[in-house]
Amino acid sequence: MSDGSPETRATKWLKDHAIAFTTHSYDYEEQGGTKVSSAKLGVDEHTVVKTLVMEDEAKKPLIVLMHGDKKVSTKALARQIGRKRIDPCQKDVAERHTGYQVGGTSPFGTEKEMPVFVEKTILELPRIFINGGRRGYLVLIESAVLVDVLKAVAVEVAS
Repeated sequence: MSDGSPETRATKWLKDHAIAFTTHSYDYEEQGGTKVSSAKLGVDEHTVVKTLVMEDEAKKPLIVLMHGDKKVSTKALARQIGRKRIDPCQKDVAERHTGYQVGGTSPFGTEKEMPVFVEKTILELPRIFINGGRRGYLVLIESAVLVDVLKAVAVEVAS
């Protein structure tokens, strides 16, 4: 928090919930994803968690937190959470639900409250890097925050 990084809705939310975090900025590259952010920060891509906005067959939004080096099996996710189908949201829909620009989506301080699902193995990592509410900006937090404060539900959907 001492690198002079601007406050975002996500960092304000973390502070409001008394969550310890450090901020890590990097030069954002369009379509670069976690491969670029992990390389620029010199960290393992597996510890960089992406925030994905998806929707079920009724168009109800949800958030999935996944390791940067893995993909989400939407079929497995639908089965595990009792939905018929799960699909990624369109960019404009995701931005409306979260209030964040795609590429800068954080699960903290979203516009709309949504259920959060987290790949189980993320919770085995002591600390993770996750978006801090804008492009090129990650926060390092303890992974337990995801369950303790966000009430994220663990799933096994990595592929």
